[in-house]
Amino acid sequence: MAKYKVELTGVNTSELKVLSNEEQLLLFQKMHDGDKNAKEELINGNLKLVLSVLRKFQNTKCNMDDLFQVGVIGLIKAIDNFDPSLNLKLSTYAIPLIIGEVKRFLRDNQSSVRVSRGMKDFAYQILNFKECFLQKNGYEPSCEEMARAFNTSIFQIAHALDSLKEPVSIFEPIYNDGGEPIYLFDQLADEKEKNSNRDMYLLLKKSLLKLKEREKKILIERYIVGKTQMEIANRLNISQAQVSRIEKNAIRSMRRFMK
Repeated sequence: MAKYKVELTGVNTSELKVLSNEEQLLLFQKMHDGDKNAKEELINGNLKLVLSVLRKFQNTKCNMDDLFQVGVIGLIKAIDNFDPSLNLKLSTYAIPLIIGEVKRFLRDNQSSVRVSRGMKDFAYQILNFKECFLQKNGYEPSCEEMARAFNTSIFQIAHALDSLKEPVSIFEPIYNDGGEPIYLFDQLADEKEKNSNRDMYLLLKKSLLKLKEREKKILIERYIVGKTQMEIANRLNISQAQVSRIEKNAIRSMRRFMK
């Protein structure tokens, strides 16, 4: 139907069922009598009502798939609390609840950081691949294995997964051993000091190349890819304590090389 122009991933909105008022009243009766399928039929039969509300929000920058899910939550709340004996149409009762849920979502998720739908979809494909790989092989795939599976680079894999992470404040504490905390702000590069840091970067690179291959890979996965010690331990089939020991030895060696 041309009336509904909202596009949703994997959903043919023109084929969504629309219930008549009589059908809805019958389903509400069944639902109140304990029929578990009646509620699902009521939800599916009113999805176009959610779509009609979403047309008011098509100029927002939010993913319409996300807004649709939020709108359905408002619809479910309306169905749970609707009283047919009041001689009120479900749509009249549900629309304000759907709009309220969508507006609340938009208010709570305002952010200057925007991630494209394509990047998010790619990230979800990677997560699905990781889950299937783990079930089949008994361990999580390495970044190299995922890169080969998707015919892309390790950087693109890491970049896609990072897109799912929530933004953090630059004043977020990232380390505290009981003394003075270190904030994310302290680790950000200063453009004015780029030249002075170049020598340090080259020294770090040379020191990294002097490490044993296993030590080098663990440091890269920990501090560049962003893996946890447990993730690395599972991939290498060793204990987390061993990963921690190798990591500490590698850092100690790099400090020695840089003196």
